[in-house]
Amino acid sequence: MSPIIIIVASIVGLIAGFAAAYFVATKMSAAKIQQAEESAKNILKDAEKEANNIKKEKIIEAKEEWHKRKLEFENDALAKRQKLQQIEKQLKSVEDDLKRKENDLNKKENEVKNYEENLKKKEAELTEKAKEIDTIIAEQMKKLESIAGLSSEEAKKQLMEAMINDAKQDAANTIRQIREETKLKANQEAQNIIVQAIQRTASDHSVETTVSVVTLDSDDMKGRIIGREGRNIRAFEAATGVDLIIDDTPEAVVISGFDPFRREVAKKALEKLMLDGRIHPARIEEVVEKTKKELEEEIIKVGESALLELGIHNMHKELVRLIGKMKYRSSYGQNLLNHSIEVANLCGIMASELGLDPQIAKRAGLLHDIGKCVDKETEGPHALIGFELAKKFRENPSVCNAIGAHHEDIEMETPYAVLVQASDSISGARPGARRESLENYVKRLQKLESIAESFEGVGKTFAIQAGREVRVIVEPEKVDDNTADILAIEIAKRIENEMEYPGQIKVTVIREKRSVSIAK
Repeated sequence: MSPIIIIVASIVGLIAGFAAAYFVATKMSAAKIQQAEESAKNILKDAEKEANNIKKEKIIEAKEEWHKRKLEFENDALAKRQKLQQIEKQLKSVEDDLKRKENDLNKKENEVKNYEENLKKKEAELTEKAKEIDTIIAEQMKKLESIAGLSSEEAKKQLMEAMINDAKQDAANTIRQIREETKLKANQEAQNIIVQAIQRTASDHSVETTVSVVTLDSDDMKGRIIGREGRNIRAFEAATGVDLIIDDTPEAVVISGFDPFRREVAKKALEKLMLDGRIHPARIEEVVEKTKKELEEEIIKVGESALLELGIHNMHKELVRLIGKMKYRSSYGQNLLNHSIEVANLCGIMASELGLDPQIAKRAGLLHDIGKCVDKETEGPHALIGFELAKKFRENPSVCNAIGAHHEDIEMETPYAVLVQASDSISGARPGARRESLENYVKRLQKLESIAESFEGVGKTFAIQAGREVRVIVEPEKVDDNTADILAIEIAKRIENEMEYPGQIKVTVIREKRSVSIAK
């Protein structure tokens, strides 16, 4: 082939290739453009849908917010409206109350006026009626006196007796209620009151322990004891501090005094004077002084013997002397030294059982009544006097407290105080510890029974427990339960007023009704 043809063919091929390529490229571009347009349309559609969705959501949110705000506003408005309504109701209620009170006040004013007018009328009517009643009463009294055969004074007496009986019944019921209410709390308080009352009012000596009798060889000695114009007896009484009683008692003179130590000095001195035969003032003073010294020495020996018996050591000499003086003192007929030794032994035994120091317990028991041996010029309860003495002579603080607290004059600080109090009670309450003459004992029991028997309705009386209790059996037909309570109180009051006795006496009224029937 010719080169031209080849060149032309190549050019044509190239053109055809370019044309084909252009055509293909054009087709592809058109397809891409169409695809891009469709993609853009899809994007626009999606965007439009999303925008619509967002718009709907925002609209919904806006509507919800609007509804919420609207609901809050409506609630707030409703609350304010209700509050206003409530305030209006309250105001209306207050206004109604004021109106009602005003009406009530007006009514009351009218009622008061009417009442005052009625009172004036009634007062006038009552004045007239009182006069009429007085007249009628006088007439009726005359009729009653004629019908009943009683005078007005007799009728008054019967009415008063009836009222007194009613009052007694009411009083008995009240007393019974008070007793029941106070029984639980009264025991401790009653014990304290009784202890204080006994301690302050009971005498330490009975009649039998305030006198000593000296036997004479003959009644001629009485004249020598009296002396010319009574100078011997006056000198004797001045030297001893006791009363010398010389009466018609054959061959005996009586030494009277509350101090047992002085009585003992006087008794021994008088016996020495009678034995010596020389009785005159100078000799009397000499013998009395000598006897005092001898007894002082004896007292110290007695105190030392008591300490030796109990195994107690290192006690001040003055306390030893006071312990010896206990031999010549008594309490309710019980020898004070024997009582104190007994209390000391009891305290030692109980202290050993409880694991306490028996020496401290014994010292406290022995010294618990030491205050009774001090001169009468010292005032105060014997427990506190003993407490001060023990402190003065430097006794153990537990011993001092036990002495002062055994009658609860001061507070108990140690177990030893309780032991002393218990031992003191045991020793004093022991049967036979506190003596009383048989004659006085029988008289006291008879007096107890006679006082109880003097009341109406009493059937039998029995004095028991050595006169510490009297039991009264009443007739049930004459004495009821309420009257029995009153009877017990009245008997106790009579005993308090008419008798003298140590401690206390219990009055028990027994009312028993027996119903008997026989089956045939």
